[in-house]
Amino acid sequence: MLQIKHQFQSFEEYLSYDDGTDKLYELFNGELIEMPPESGINVEIATFLLIQFASLLGYKRVRGHGLELEVRGEPRNRYPDLTIIREEHIQQLAQRNTIRLTMLPPLLVIEVVSPGELQRHRDFIAKRIQYQDCGIPEYWIIDPEAKTVLVLELTGNTYREFGNFADDDLVISPQFSQLNLQVSQIFDAVEKDGI
Repeated sequence: MLQIKHQFQSFEEYLSYDDGTDKLYELFNGELIEMPPESGINVEIATFLLIQFASLLGYKRVRGHGLELEVRGEPRNRYPDLTIIREEHIQQLAQRNTIRLTMLPPLLVIEVVSPGELQRHRDFIAKRIQYQDCGIPEYWIIDPEAKTVLVLELTGNTYREFGNFADDDLVISPQFSQLNLQVSQIFDAVEKDGI
């Protein structure tokens, strides 16, 4: 990752920064760290799920990797692979695709785990803590290596495991019961493309 040397004193100062590119940055200890491109498999899984949710909720409520979440801790922002937003977010995000801590949290965030121990820790531990702290009601961790979907539900202030789904299990969502999706469909969609 390429680090851009610019010291930001606040999240507001960071939000007003524009380097004239479409690059995504995490704000870590006041400095920008450029996010590398997602793997092809991660993008395919996220896109497949985007299509599934868009058919249920409409395309305006489903946001891909470019949606930014302000979070507490370091880094100060995250870019989930897929986010299901609330109806009121549509207007709030018209100018900038950033959900602030002062706004209601999104309904669901989905992360597709990238290979490597550091990435696994980030999705299973670090992001889980930050998303839980933001009050996001539901968090899915999709693990292409294990071919599982872990669904976490916020109960009180803590995520609890709602279900860990594999093979031909239906993915059960506490909020989106109308979703009719087997775990195998998620991974078969990627494998049929030769990956």
